Amino acid sequence: MKNFIITLVFAFVTNVFYAQGAFDKFDGQDDVTSVIVNKKMFDLMSKVKVDASDKETQQYISLIKKLDYLKVFTTKNPKIEADMKASADKYIKTAGLEELMRVNDSGKNVKIMVKSGATDTQIKELLMFVDGAKNDETVLLSLTGNFDLNEISVLTDKMQLPGGSDLKKASKNKK
Repeated sequence: MKNFIITLVFAFVTNVFYAQGAFDKFDGQDDVTSVIVNKKMFDLMSKVKVDASDKETQQYISLIKKLDYLKVFTTKNPKIEADMKASADKYIKTAGLEELMRVNDSGKNVKIMVKSGATDTQIKELLMFVDGAKNDETVLLSLTGNFDLNEISVLTDKMQLPGGSDLKKASKNKK
C-alpha cells in the first residue's frame, strides 16, 4: 500500500511539473512574444482597491484570485508555429484534456481544450491553440487554476488577450 501511495504521489507531481514546463521552451525565443503571469502576480493584482459599484471589475478581481498561471505565446514564424502545434498536440494527449470547442474559419483553426473540475463549468486548466491563417499570429494560451468558464470573458476583456474573442465564444457556448 505504501508503494502504491508513493507511486500515485510521484505520478501526480510529475504531471503537475510537466504542465508547468510543457511550453516553457517558447519563452525567450526569437520571433515569439510571450506573456507569463504567475500566482504571485495574480495575488498582487487581486489586492488592488476597486470601486464597489463596478460589477465587472469585481468579477475580474474574483476570477484572478482563482488563477495560478497564465502563459501566452504568439508567433508568425512558420517553423515555430509547427513546433507550437506539435507541442500542443502532444500535451493534449498526455494531460487528459477534453475538447471544449473547435472552430475552422477562413483558414484559421481554433482549438479550446479543458481539464474539468467538480462541475461542468468548473475548469482546472484551459488550453487554447489558434493556428494562424496567412498573416495571422499563431497563439498558444495555457491557463491553470480553479475557475468557472463563464468568468473567462471578463479576463479576456481586462487583459486584452490574443484569441480573447474565441474564448468569449467558448464561455457563451458552454453556459
